[in-house]
Amino acid sequence: MRGLENRASRAGAARQTLKAGSAAVALAALGLSLTACATGGTGARDEGPAGSDAVTGTAQTPMASATSAPRRVDAVKILQDDPSVSPAVKSALKPCVADEYPVDVSYGKLTGGSTNDVVVNVMTCADAVGVGSYVYREKNGRYENVFKAEEPPVYAEIDRGDLVVTQQLYAKGDPVSYPSSEEVITYGWSLAHFAEESRIHNDYSKAVGGSAEPTLPPPGN
Repeated sequence: MRGLENRASRAGAARQTLKAGSAAVALAALGLSLTACATGGTGARDEGPAGSDAVTGTAQTPMASATSAPRRVDAVKILQDDPSVSPAVKSALKPCVADEYPVDVSYGKLTGGSTNDVVVNVMTCADAVGVGSYVYREKNGRYENVFKAEEPPVYAEIDRGDLVVTQQLYAKGDPVSYPSSEEVITYGWSLAHFAEESRIHNDYSKAVGGSAEPTLPPPGN
């Protein structure tokens, strides 16, 4: 599926490749809609992802120093205990292999707190389609949800202290592997919530990588 794979050449925004796959599978099976918390807006640049395509639901480790690796959290448990996470996303939150969950976790400073915030992206096992993106902020030893987006395909990143959410969009008749466009939305933390700072809309060419049959020159030319 095109999208974030081509963002660098299309829009000059060199961000991490959005998890690609059959978005139609996730759209039909999950029927999710994009929502944002009243206190927030959509994994990771500053610290890097905690794992590759999946992480295990492990217990929290002791607090690390500012110069050591970030404190790891049990992202799966946080999602399961969060009532604001939709039932559709929770139903997709199952191990793909053994105890490996389809979850990307990133750590970085987004909300101005003394500890790292946590960005969690939930994907489908089969196609690695992003079905939910969340930001959690530590408060009194617990993690509170300050942002969510639940319309696939979606992916959230930390970029130089800002939250960047990429949402691919489909027009009527689009092949499932070729969305027509995408929106890249940048949010900054303001007082007690995320505020939109910029929005970039990228339209994809229908002549490149699409499903249309090529036009061949007449015989003999």
